[in-house]
Amino acid sequence: MDLSTTYLGFDLPHPFMPGASPLVDDLDTVRRLEDAGAAAIVMHSLFEEQLVGEQLAHAAYTQGPAESFPEALSYFPPASDFALGPDQYLERLRDIKAAVAVPVIASLNGRDLGGWLAYARLLEQAGADALELNLYELATDPEESAAAIERRTLAVVAAVREVVRIPLAVKLSPFYTALAHLARALDAAKVDGLVLFNRFYQPDIDVERLEVARTLHLSDPSELLLRVTWLAVLSPVVRASLAVSGGVHTAVDAVKAVMAGAHAVQMVSALLRGGPEHLRAVRDATAEWLEAHEYESLRQMQGSMNLQRCPDAKAFARINYVHLLQGWRGVEEATERMLALRTDS
Repeated sequence: MDLSTTYLGFDLPHPFMPGASPLVDDLDTVRRLEDAGAAAIVMHSLFEEQLVGEQLAHAAYTQGPAESFPEALSYFPPASDFALGPDQYLERLRDIKAAVAVPVIASLNGRDLGGWLAYARLLEQAGADALELNLYELATDPEESAAAIERRTLAVVAAVREVVRIPLAVKLSPFYTALAHLARALDAAKVDGLVLFNRFYQPDIDVERLEVARTLHLSDPSELLLRVTWLAVLSPVVRASLAVSGGVHTAVDAVKAVMAGAHAVQMVSALLRGGPEHLRAVRDATAEWLEAHEYESLRQMQGSMNLQRCPDAKAFARINYVHLLQGWRGVEEATERMLALRTDS
Protein backbone atom coordinates (compact mmCIF):
# COMPACT_ATOMS: atom_id res chain seq x y z
CA MET A 1 0.00 0.00 0.00
CA ASP A 2 1.30 3.45 -0.96
CA LEU A 3 1.29 5.54 2.23
CA SER A 4 3.50 8.31 0.84
CA THR A 5 2.78 11.93 1.66
CA THR A 6 4.39 15.36 1.42
CA TYR A 7 4.99 17.45 4.53
CA LEU A 8 6.93 20.73 4.72
CA GLY A 9 8.17 20.00 1.22
CA PHE A 10 9.61 16.61 2.20
CA ASP A 11 8.51 13.53 0.29
CA LEU A 12 7.88 11.02 3.07
CA PRO A 13 7.13 7.28 2.84
CA HIS A 14 4.20 7.73 5.23
CA PRO A 15 2.82 10.46 7.56
CA PHE A 16 3.77 8.99 10.96
CA MET A 17 6.37 10.67 13.17
CA PRO A 18 6.93 11.42 16.86
CA GLY A 19 5.80 14.87 17.92
CA ALA A 20 7.79 17.23 20.13
CA SER A 21 8.47 15.32 23.35
CA PRO A 22 11.17 13.99 25.71
CA LEU A 23 11.51 10.95 23.43
CA VAL A 24 14.49 12.63 21.74
CA ASP A 25 16.39 13.06 25.00
CA ASP A 26 17.87 9.59 24.57
CA LEU A 27 19.74 8.78 21.36
CA ASP A 28 18.96 5.08 21.64
CA THR A 29 15.25 5.94 21.69
CA VAL A 30 15.74 8.16 18.65
CA ARG A 31 17.35 5.24 16.81
CA ARG A 32 14.48 2.98 17.89
CA LEU A 33 12.02 5.51 16.46
CA GLU A 34 13.84 5.44 13.13
CA ASP A 35 13.98 1.63 13.23
CA ALA A 36 10.23 1.63 13.86
CA GLY A 37 9.83 3.59 10.64
CA ALA A 38 9.40 7.19 11.85
CA ALA A 39 9.18 9.38 8.74
CA ALA A 40 10.84 12.28 10.58
CA ILE A 41 12.03 13.17 14.06
CA VAL A 42 10.54 16.22 15.81
CA MET A 43 12.67 17.48 18.69
CA HIS A 44 11.18 18.85 21.88
CA SER A 45 11.10 22.61 22.19
CA LEU A 46 13.85 25.01 23.13
CA PHE A 47 12.01 27.52 25.32
CA GLU A 48 12.13 31.32 25.16
CA GLU A 49 12.69 31.37 28.93
CA GLN A 50 15.92 29.44 28.42
CA LEU A 51 17.15 31.84 25.76
CA VAL A 52 16.34 35.00 27.71
CA GLY A 53 17.60 33.49 30.96
CA GLU A 54 20.90 32.62 29.32
CA GLN A 55 21.24 36.14 27.94
CA LEU A 56 20.60 37.68 31.38
CA ALA A 57 23.02 35.30 33.04
CA HIS A 58 25.69 36.13 30.47
CA ALA A 59 25.14 39.86 31.01
CA ALA A 60 25.35 39.45 34.78
CA TYR A 61 28.62 37.53 34.42
CA THR A 62 30.30 39.84 31.92
CA GLN A 63 29.01 43.25 33.04
CA GLY A 64 29.00 42.99 36.80
CA PRO A 65 28.45 40.81 39.85
CA ALA A 66 25.65 38.30 39.84
CA GLU A 67 23.67 40.48 42.24
CA SER A 68 23.22 43.08 39.48
CA PHE A 69 20.25 41.18 38.05
CA PRO A 70 18.75 39.22 40.94
CA GLU A 71 15.15 40.20 40.24
CA ALA A 72 15.43 39.71 36.50
CA LEU A 73 16.97 36.28 36.86
CA SER A 74 14.28 35.22 39.31
CA TYR A 75 11.60 35.71 36.67
CA PHE A 76 12.72 32.56 34.88
CA PRO A 77 12.62 28.89 35.87
CA PRO A 78 15.92 27.47 37.12
CA ALA A 79 18.08 25.74 34.53
CA SER A 80 17.34 22.41 36.21
CA ASP A 81 13.72 22.68 35.03
CA PHE A 82 14.86 22.13 31.45
CA ALA A 83 16.28 18.93 30.03
CA LEU A 84 18.76 20.73 27.78
CA GLY A 85 20.20 24.25 27.81
CA PRO A 86 20.49 26.20 24.54
CA ASP A 87 24.03 25.03 23.77
CA GLN A 88 23.20 21.44 24.77
CA TYR A 89 20.14 21.58 22.54
CA LEU A 90 22.28 22.51 19.54
CA GLU A 91 24.66 19.66 20.37
CA ARG A 92 21.77 17.20 20.69
CA LEU A 93 20.49 18.34 17.29
CA ARG A 94 23.89 17.60 15.76
CA ASP A 95 23.97 14.19 17.46
CA ILE A 96 20.49 13.26 16.19
CA LYS A 97 21.37 14.40 12.67
CA ALA A 98 24.41 12.13 12.78
CA ALA A 99 22.39 9.21 14.16
CA VAL A 100 19.43 9.11 11.73
CA ALA A 101 18.81 9.48 8.02
CA VAL A 102 15.28 10.94 8.24
CA PRO A 103 14.50 14.68 8.40
CA VAL A 104 15.04 16.25 11.83
CA ILE A 105 12.68 19.07 12.82
CA ALA A 106 13.87 21.41 15.58
CA SER A 107 11.39 23.32 17.75
CA LEU A 108 11.34 26.76 19.36
CA ASN A 109 8.71 27.62 21.99
CA GLY A 110 7.80 31.14 23.04
CA ARG A 111 5.67 34.22 22.41
CA ASP A 112 8.04 37.16 21.76
CA LEU A 113 11.03 37.64 19.48
CA GLY A 114 13.54 37.45 22.35
CA GLY A 115 16.44 35.27 21.27
CA TRP A 116 14.39 33.45 18.66
CA LEU A 117 16.01 35.00 15.60
CA ALA A 118 19.57 34.22 16.66
CA TYR A 119 18.72 30.67 17.68
CA ALA A 120 16.61 30.04 14.60
CA ARG A 121 19.77 30.74 12.58
CA LEU A 122 21.87 28.56 14.89
CA LEU A 123 19.43 25.65 14.58
CA GLU A 124 19.57 25.93 10.81
CA GLN A 125 23.38 26.04 10.91
CA ALA A 126 23.45 23.01 13.24
CA GLY A 127 21.69 20.97 10.59
CA ALA A 128 17.95 21.17 11.31
CA ASP A 129 16.02 20.16 8.21
CA ALA A 130 13.01 22.21 9.32
CA LEU A 131 11.88 24.36 12.23
CA GLU A 132 8.63 24.18 14.20
CA LEU A 133 7.59 27.34 16.03
CA ASN A 134 5.58 26.24 19.03
CA LEU A 135 3.39 29.24 19.90
CA TYR A 136 2.31 28.22 23.39
CA GLU A 137 0.42 31.09 24.97
CA LEU A 138 -2.49 31.53 27.35
CA ALA A 139 -3.98 35.00 26.87
CA THR A 140 -4.39 36.28 30.45
CA ASP A 141 -3.77 40.03 29.99
CA PRO A 142 -7.17 41.79 29.90
CA GLU A 143 -5.54 44.84 28.32
CA GLU A 144 -4.37 42.93 25.24
CA SER A 145 -6.92 42.33 22.50
CA ALA A 146 -7.23 39.27 20.31
CA ALA A 147 -6.11 41.35 17.34
CA ALA A 148 -2.96 42.44 19.20
CA ILE A 149 -2.11 38.83 20.04
CA GLU A 150 -2.51 37.80 16.42
CA ARG A 151 -0.40 40.74 15.22
CA ARG A 152 2.40 39.72 17.61
CA THR A 153 2.14 36.12 16.44
CA LEU A 154 2.40 37.13 12.80
CA ALA A 155 5.32 39.46 13.56
CA VAL A 156 7.27 36.65 15.24
CA VAL A 157 6.60 34.26 12.38
CA ALA A 158 7.47 36.84 9.71
CA ALA A 159 10.73 37.70 11.47
CA VAL A 160 11.78 34.05 11.74
CA ARG A 161 10.72 33.38 8.15
CA GLU A 162 13.03 36.20 7.10
CA VAL A 163 16.15 34.73 8.70
CA VAL A 164 15.87 31.00 7.90
CA ARG A 165 15.65 29.20 4.58
CA ILE A 166 14.64 25.79 5.91
CA PRO A 167 10.93 24.86 5.95
CA LEU A 168 8.98 26.53 8.75
CA ALA A 169 5.96 25.07 10.56
CA VAL A 170 3.83 26.86 13.16
CA LYS A 171 2.22 24.90 15.98
CA LEU A 172 -0.99 26.62 17.06
CA SER A 173 -3.45 26.42 19.90
CA PRO A 174 -7.18 26.13 19.09
CA PHE A 175 -8.10 29.20 21.16
CA TYR A 176 -7.62 32.05 18.71
CA THR A 177 -10.76 34.12 18.14
CA ALA A 178 -10.68 33.68 14.36
CA LEU A 179 -8.44 30.66 13.79
CA ALA A 180 -9.26 30.28 10.08
CA HIS A 181 -8.37 33.94 9.45
CA LEU A 182 -5.09 33.58 11.36
CA ALA A 183 -4.26 30.41 9.43
CA ARG A 184 -4.77 32.22 6.14
CA ALA A 185 -2.55 35.07 7.35
CA LEU A 186 0.19 32.60 8.32
CA ASP A 187 -0.22 30.99 4.92
CA ALA A 188 0.30 34.38 3.30
CA ALA A 189 3.43 34.79 5.44
CA LYS A 190 4.81 31.74 3.58
CA VAL A 191 4.93 29.24 6.40
CA ASP A 192 5.29 25.73 5.08
CA GLY A 193 3.08 23.95 7.60
CA LEU A 194 0.58 24.28 10.42
CA VAL A 195 0.48 21.84 13.35
CA LEU A 196 -2.89 21.37 15.08
CA PHE A 197 -2.79 21.66 18.06
CA ASN A 198 -0.69 22.52 21.05
CA ARG A 199 -1.88 20.96 24.32
CA PHE A 200 -2.20 23.25 27.32
CA TYR A 201 -1.15 21.57 30.55
CA GLN A 202 -3.53 23.14 33.05
CA PRO A 203 -2.28 23.22 36.62
CA ASP A 204 -4.34 21.79 39.43
CA ILE A 205 -4.76 23.19 42.95
CA ASP A 206 -3.63 21.35 46.05
CA VAL A 207 -6.35 22.49 48.46
CA GLU A 208 -4.53 21.19 51.54
CA ARG A 209 -1.14 22.77 50.88
CA LEU A 210 -2.64 25.80 49.10
CA GLU A 211 -0.25 25.28 46.22
CA VAL A 212 -0.54 25.15 42.47
CA ALA A 213 0.16 21.55 41.51
CA ARG A 214 1.79 20.64 38.21
CA THR A 215 -0.12 17.90 36.42
CA LEU A 216 0.49 15.93 33.25
CA HIS A 217 -2.26 13.93 31.59
CA LEU A 218 -1.40 12.06 28.42
CA SER A 219 -3.79 12.50 25.53
CA ASP A 220 -6.52 10.06 24.53
CA PRO A 221 -8.51 9.72 21.28
CA SER A 222 -11.28 12.01 22.56
CA GLU A 223 -8.93 14.96 21.96
CA LEU A 224 -8.80 14.15 18.26
CA LEU A 225 -12.28 15.50 17.46
CA LEU A 226 -11.30 19.16 17.85
CA ARG A 227 -8.30 18.60 15.60
CA VAL A 228 -10.34 16.76 12.96
CA THR A 229 -12.81 19.66 12.86
CA TRP A 230 -10.13 22.26 12.20
CA LEU A 231 -8.20 20.08 9.79
CA ALA A 232 -11.40 19.79 7.78
CA VAL A 233 -11.96 23.56 7.92
CA LEU A 234 -8.41 24.58 7.00
CA SER A 235 -7.54 21.87 4.50
CA PRO A 236 -9.33 23.49 1.53
CA VAL A 237 -8.24 27.07 2.27
CA VAL A 238 -4.50 27.00 3.06
CA ARG A 239 -1.52 26.18 0.89
CA ALA A 240 0.59 25.03 3.85
CA SER A 241 0.73 21.35 4.70
CA LEU A 242 -1.11 20.29 7.84
CA ALA A 243 -0.05 18.06 10.72
CA VAL A 244 -2.22 16.62 13.46
CA SER A 245 -0.79 16.51 16.97
CA GLY A 246 -2.78 15.14 19.87
CA GLY A 247 -5.24 12.28 20.13
CA VAL A 248 -3.89 9.84 17.53
CA HIS A 249 -3.46 6.42 19.16
CA THR A 250 -4.79 3.96 16.58
CA ALA A 251 -4.99 3.48 12.83
CA VAL A 252 -8.62 4.63 12.82
CA ASP A 253 -7.55 7.87 14.55
CA ALA A 254 -4.94 8.41 11.86
CA VAL A 255 -7.44 7.67 9.08
CA LYS A 256 -9.83 10.30 10.48
CA ALA A 257 -7.08 12.92 10.60
CA VAL A 258 -5.90 12.19 7.06
CA MET A 259 -9.46 12.17 5.71
CA ALA A 260 -9.93 15.60 7.27
CA GLY A 261 -6.79 16.86 5.53
CA ALA A 262 -3.67 15.97 7.56
CA HIS A 263 -0.43 15.44 5.64
CA ALA A 264 1.51 14.37 8.74
CA VAL A 265 0.53 12.53 11.90
CA GLN A 266 2.51 13.38 15.04
CA MET A 267 2.26 10.95 17.94
CA VAL A 268 3.50 11.46 21.50
CA SER A 269 1.26 10.02 24.23
CA ALA A 270 0.70 6.77 22.31
CA LEU A 271 4.47 6.32 21.95
CA LEU A 272 5.13 7.18 25.58
CA ARG A 273 2.65 4.44 26.52
CA GLY A 274 3.47 1.86 23.87
CA GLY A 275 7.10 2.63 23.07
CA PRO A 276 8.60 3.60 19.69
CA GLU A 277 7.47 0.29 18.17
CA HIS A 278 3.84 1.40 18.47
CA LEU A 279 4.48 3.76 15.55
CA ARG A 280 5.14 0.80 13.26
CA ALA A 281 2.03 -0.96 14.53
CA VAL A 282 -0.19 2.04 13.73
CA ARG A 283 1.45 2.53 10.34
CA ASP A 284 0.95 -1.12 9.38
CA ALA A 285 -2.64 -1.14 10.65
CA THR A 286 -3.35 1.99 8.60
CA ALA A 287 -2.05 0.27 5.46
CA GLU A 288 -4.28 -2.72 6.21
CA TRP A 289 -7.31 -0.46 6.70
CA LEU A 290 -6.71 1.28 3.39
CA GLU A 291 -6.36 -2.02 1.57
CA ALA A 292 -9.48 -3.45 3.20
CA HIS A 293 -11.44 -0.38 2.10
CA GLU A 294 -10.07 -0.57 -1.45
CA TYR A 295 -7.99 2.60 -1.46
CA GLU A 296 -5.03 2.63 -3.81
CA SER A 297 -3.02 5.11 -1.76
CA LEU A 298 -3.13 7.37 1.27
CA ARG A 299 -3.20 10.42 -1.02
CA GLN A 300 -6.48 9.20 -2.49
CA MET A 301 -8.00 9.47 0.97
CA GLN A 302 -6.25 12.70 1.99
CA GLY A 303 -8.74 15.54 2.50
CA SER A 304 -11.68 13.47 1.24
CA MET A 305 -13.74 14.55 4.27
CA ASN A 306 -12.66 18.18 4.50
CA LEU A 307 -15.17 21.00 4.49
CA GLN A 308 -15.08 21.36 0.72
CA ARG A 309 -15.34 17.68 -0.19
CA CYS A 310 -17.34 16.18 2.67
CA PRO A 311 -20.74 14.86 1.53
CA ASP A 312 -22.36 16.58 4.53
CA ALA A 313 -20.41 19.80 5.15
CA LYS A 314 -23.17 21.03 7.49
CA ALA A 315 -21.98 18.46 10.00
CA PHE A 316 -19.00 20.72 10.70
CA ALA A 317 -21.16 23.84 11.04
CA ARG A 318 -23.54 25.42 13.55
CA ILE A 319 -26.56 23.52 12.20
CA ASN A 320 -25.04 20.31 13.57
CA TYR A 321 -25.03 21.85 17.05
CA VAL A 322 -28.77 22.40 16.81
CA HIS A 323 -29.42 18.88 15.51
CA LEU A 324 -27.35 17.30 18.26
CA LEU A 325 -29.19 19.17 20.99
CA GLN A 326 -32.54 18.22 19.53
CA GLY A 327 -31.38 14.62 19.21
CA TRP A 328 -30.24 14.58 22.82
CA ARG A 329 -33.68 15.68 24.02
CA GLY A 330 -35.17 12.80 22.02
CA VAL A 331 -32.82 10.30 23.64
CA GLU A 332 -33.65 11.70 27.06
CA GLU A 333 -37.39 11.33 26.43
CA ALA A 334 -36.93 7.76 25.17
CA THR A 335 -34.96 6.92 28.31
CA GLU A 336 -37.72 8.32 30.51
CA ARG A 337 -40.32 6.23 28.67
CA MET A 338 -38.21 3.10 29.08
CA LEU A 339 -37.85 3.72 32.80
CA ALA A 340 -41.58 4.27 33.10
CA LEU A 341 -42.30 0.95 31.37
CA ARG A 342 -39.94 -0.86 33.71
CA THR A 343 -41.67 0.71 36.72
CA ASP A 344 -45.12 -0.35 35.45
CA SER A 345 -43.98 -3.90 34.87
